[in-house]
Amino acid sequence: MKPFEGYTYIEGGICAAQGFRASGVYCGIKENPSRKNDLALLVSDTECSTAAVYTQNKVKGAPILVMKEHLAATGGKAKAMIANSKNANTCNADGVEKAKAMCALAAQQLGLDEKLVMVMSTGVIGQILPIEPIEKAMSELCGKLSENGGHEAALAIMTTDTFSKEVAVEFTLDGKTCHLGGMAKGSGMIHPNMATTLNCITTDAAISPEMLQKALSDVVKVTYNCLSVDGDQSTNDTCMVMASGLAGNAEITADGADYDIFRQALYIVMMNMTRLLAKDGEGASKLLECTVSGAADVDTAIIVAKSVICSPLFKCAMFGSDANWGRILCAVGYAPAEFDINKVDVTLASKAGSIDVCKDGSGIPFSEETAKEILLEDEIQILISIGDGEGTATAWGCDLTYDYVKINGDYRS
Repeated sequence: MKPFEGYTYIEGGICAAQGFRASGVYCGIKENPSRKNDLALLVSDTECSTAAVYTQNKVKGAPILVMKEHLAATGGKAKAMIANSKNANTCNADGVEKAKAMCALAAQQLGLDEKLVMVMSTGVIGQILPIEPIEKAMSELCGKLSENGGHEAALAIMTTDTFSKEVAVEFTLDGKTCHLGGMAKGSGMIHPNMATTLNCITTDAAISPEMLQKALSDVVKVTYNCLSVDGDQSTNDTCMVMASGLAGNAEITADGADYDIFRQALYIVMMNMTRLLAKDGEGASKLLECTVSGAADVDTAIIVAKSVICSPLFKCAMFGSDANWGRILCAVGYAPAEFDINKVDVTLASKAGSIDVCKDGSGIPFSEETAKEILLEDEIQILISIGDGEGTATAWGCDLTYDYVKINGDYRS
């Protein structure tokens, strides 16, 4: 992971911050002989400032509707989050009832107001969520809560993921040592706009719900909303941040130096989880990172970078390690943004080196053999300049492989 001055990567994920405990168990929603975790719980010792962003799909999972209702009722406060995998609890007539039941079961066991419990679900759309396995597992789930339970919770929200996504950092704010960490899941049906996948982030920094929401909305624009695996936007995408305030810093209630420090910590965690999500795209063999510079503004750079990352033809070329730069320029050209195509330069890079393939919108001589060596690596950078402006942005994705079709041709099993 890229180093950032003043921030140190640490272990712990969602339990890296003070005051948080988590757990994960197998309750039986997943019909899996290996008994992988399918139910997760996160609990804070204190009432937390809480912010969230959700999918912009018109079809929204019942958990999203319940989360929005609960956060509105509490004024942006929460104390716990329960989540399940394998079943999205979406497009079901009893979906809201089941989502509220999950919150109520956790609240009863923990002795909380159920409005302080948030809920997330991920998995197959349109299948009735069985509440009985969740009810039977609640005592075990709560009994296993631990300051070291973040990894078990991260495992419990996985679907077709091949590994858990956990990142945490330590930093100083107002002379106090603070921590911010998160967990994410997602491998397929990943495309902006937000959130993209299920994501839960915790911090012990003190920050108001309003400023926490501002930071989350700002950062999601340049991280998760710049991520695409397959162009399909989920119905359950959610990203939630909880702040316990136990670090003891003066509460952040307005813009300023402290807010900037906190926002950067949030960016570091969310950016790294975005990269992990892209790297673990369904069937993927390569992480693709497209950085656009020289744009008139950040929004233009984002649009162009996302256009390239979302191109199926480009993704296929990267799978084949084919330096078919024409596909890159084609995707740049149909991006809905204003710039001079005759000022576009393209460079391909990896740990094996870099090579220029396009200058001023036209091809230039380059070694196909060298380009092949560069593109055979499992992390590829596509560097594109579109002018002399100050706007820069990065988008993340993955190659398109045979295995993607295999996975999604038999997803419900």
